[in-house]
Amino acid sequence: MLRTLLLVGSLFCCSATAQEALRVVTELSPPHQTLVDGKVAGLSTELVQAILAEAGYGAQIELYPWARAFRIARNQPNVLIYNMARTTERETEFQWIGTVAAYQLGFVGLAHRSDIKLSSVEDAKRYTVAVQRDDLSADFLIDNGFVPGVQLVLVADIAESWQLLLNGKVDLVIDDPVALNGMLAALGLRKRDVNFIYAIPQLEQQTWLAASLTTSQNVVKQLQSAHSKVAQTVRYQQVMSSSYQER
Repeated sequence: MLRTLLLVGSLFCCSATAQEALRVVTELSPPHQTLVDGKVAGLSTELVQAILAEAGYGAQIELYPWARAFRIARNQPNVLIYNMARTTERETEFQWIGTVAAYQLGFVGLAHRSDIKLSSVEDAKRYTVAVQRDDLSADFLIDNGFVPGVQLVLVADIAESWQLLLNGKVDLVIDDPVALNGMLAALGLRKRDVNFIYAIPQLEQQTWLAASLTTSQNVVKQLQSAHSKVAQTVRYQQVMSSSYQER
């Protein structure tokens, strides 16, 4: 009897650990990460869900301000995060699974601000810019001489950046032209209410699904293999096209 109980206990243990529980964290950033009927949706979310399904994992996606999502993924085991820019500074802080979005970021302002003229990143130093803390855009602007508390206002998430813009607290935000329709819809704005003023060449990028360092390498390899299969689909190619917008 004891031998039987030990065997059953051993099988239960193996079954419980065979498929590790995963957390997936991200931020609100239409159209890639949206919230529909209380559930995280959007273009990149669709790809992440396809990757998880292909690898045989189930996970509830959690929505946080970017800085908090970033801290969770950097410090806790078995956490996935998207959309993450793969920078030199972050290279050794995460395990990289695959790309799930494409961005061309630039400065966005309100349409009635005809006084704002930009032909370079340097020109934007004459104005105030809201950007998410721990975001690639924030790091880029700081590296290029934008001073937090002077030209730069650091906030928790992109929704807060936009609220500062709408309330006249800052002159500019950074966003993607493909993402504008989704963001405007979420804010109850019209396309003619804003202008995409200047694309920042250095911020054209593909962003990643990444895993915390303490996530099992076996799990990461399974997800990387699943990403390779999803990347061959038409839907993946559509989402990764910088000119693609969900209709």
